[in-house]
Amino acid sequence: MNFKYLIPRIARRFLPERIVRFLLLRSLVIQPGLETRDPQAAVQRYVDILTERGDSLTGKRVMVFGYGGRFDIGVGLLESGADSVVLCEKYAPPDDSHNRTLLPQYEAHLLLSGQLVRPRNERITLLEADIRDVKPADLAPVDLIISNSVYEHLDDVEGITRALAALTKPSGLHIHFVDLRDHFFKYPFEMLAYSKQTWYRWLNPSSNHNRYRVWEYRRVFESSFHNVELTVLQRNKTEFEKARPRIRPEFISGNLEDDTVELIRVVAARPKIS
Repeated sequence: MNFKYLIPRIARRFLPERIVRFLLLRSLVIQPGLETRDPQAAVQRYVDILTERGDSLTGKRVMVFGYGGRFDIGVGLLESGADSVVLCEKYAPPDDSHNRTLLPQYEAHLLLSGQLVRPRNERITLLEADIRDVKPADLAPVDLIISNSVYEHLDDVEGITRALAALTKPSGLHIHFVDLRDHFFKYPFEMLAYSKQTWYRWLNPSSNHNRYRVWEYRRVFESSFHNVELTVLQRNKTEFEKARPRIRPEFISGNLEDDTVELIRVVAARPKIS
């Protein structure tokens, strides 16, 4: 048994959420996503992808799915040409202490309401809800939905993808970066060695890690979009081979190119409207 993995994994599983949030926002032990760590780089990455496709943010209504509580990504998208931004987050509340630091630079977009930092106008919308409960009639459709290191934490990948597709314009686009590694990054495939019962009872972190593999993401997106481009950004054959004898059969496809995938980018277009 890999006790160097199991002991910290069990500790992470039962760590109080307020402590997890404290560590995450300060990049202590738990590393936040790019939108929190380097929002300018996150915005530029989406700009570059759109540019490669002969497109841009100009005039677009953009949803950041799982924005993490910090408004940098929203104002960054507006400054880069987006017309309006929906910041969607069910779990992480706005990080007011950090967002207050944005006021001097982005007072055109943000204001202080009592002790809380909030959007100044309708160009930024906060959506603090389960996306599956949001109906198309409740929210103006969006041109672009983006996320980074969010999809691997979803507890209902199929249902949430359908819900996001339903909120997208027929001409709209999705760009999602997904990290398939165990987030105890020293052991990227270790989570695949445990049964469903053991994982969800003892090891799954409070942020949830669904353990989906690349073929499952391909299936999910292809069921909700007519055009899906799934690009593998990183494989790790060395670490996969180390863990392979203990990996459970449901996590092995038999195709080494798929089994060793760590990072993917999904660009999906033309949502299937039911």
